[in-house]
Amino acid sequence: MSKKMKTLVSVLLVALFLIFLNILVALRVIDEYTTQVLTIAGINVIIALGLNLISGFTGQLSLGHAGFMAVGAYTTAALMMKLNFPIFFAVIGGALMSAMFGFLIGLPTLRLHGDYLAIVTLGFGEIIRVVMINLPDITGGPAGLKGIPTYTTNFFWRPVLSFALVYLALALVVLFLSNLLKSSHGKAIISIREDEIAANAMGINVFYNKIFAFTISAFIGGLGGALYAPFFGYLSPNMFNFQKSVEFLIIVVLGGMGNLTGTVLAGIGLTYLQEFLRFLKDYRLVIYPMILIIVMIYQPSGIMGLFKNKEFSITSLVERLSGKGPSREESSDQAGDVQ
Repeated sequence: MSKKMKTLVSVLLVALFLIFLNILVALRVIDEYTTQVLTIAGINVIIALGLNLISGFTGQLSLGHAGFMAVGAYTTAALMMKLNFPIFFAVIGGALMSAMFGFLIGLPTLRLHGDYLAIVTLGFGEIIRVVMINLPDITGGPAGLKGIPTYTTNFFWRPVLSFALVYLALALVVLFLSNLLKSSHGKAIISIREDEIAANAMGINVFYNKIFAFTISAFIGGLGGALYAPFFGYLSPNMFNFQKSVEFLIIVVLGGMGNLTGTVLAGIGLTYLQEFLRFLKDYRLVIYPMILIIVMIYQPSGIMGLFKNKEFSITSLVERLSGKGPSREESSDQAGDVQ
């Protein structure tokens, strides 16, 4: 089977799976509560994937991704409520605004390393939250922003459409990141994580690639926030506090730094865990740090470290179903990528 054919079959399998899930949602085989939790999980995974790009693959610790989520969410809400933008263009506008913030913040801060960069990004997240509180005409102030147009006013189709759009965006983000990391830009980004000095000595423009990764990361974080606004129909600055940034970081660490599959699994799992432990009220917030401590002690490479950090591949699944493994040439290419 040719590479193009395998890619086409992989896309069709993903599309059929998403259609099947949406049929289950529409028929209420998956009830509305479960659909809502799955939709929230999808949004969390999208934002965590953006964080994984900068922290997991580029090796730059960021603690302010809730800020990019907030920028995307409030920009989308403002475009729909103030300028009557259609939802699709408002969502794209929110993601682009977050990307612009990421670029502007990355210019002066990405020359820093380690703890210093983490502190600066943490400060950015808190600044965004405080600004949202003090712009009542745009953000609703401390009381929050009410009356944000939702995906549809039809109560029957609202969970179906929300679920479909969020998981379509998630599939596109995974596809984009998977292809990005296989490109020359992706290999340059990973080389910076492995050894920044060596990457610079080999002629890689380290600062440019850091800015590139941070901007893409902010765009994906903003996309998650942009999808969040019309899903809930209400925004409050307290939704985007430091605790939210920590939740995304825990998803990345638990799934495995620099692993897309792990981020997806951990994002869905932790979102469900949070709902399952809701009866504990505020005490459930203790569970997240405990999970992080246990993972860092006993499994620092995360969930996917148990599987040697191998990514789940639809293409590999297609090859197994067709009864044909990768060719010798493809195997040598894969070995070269690992090396």
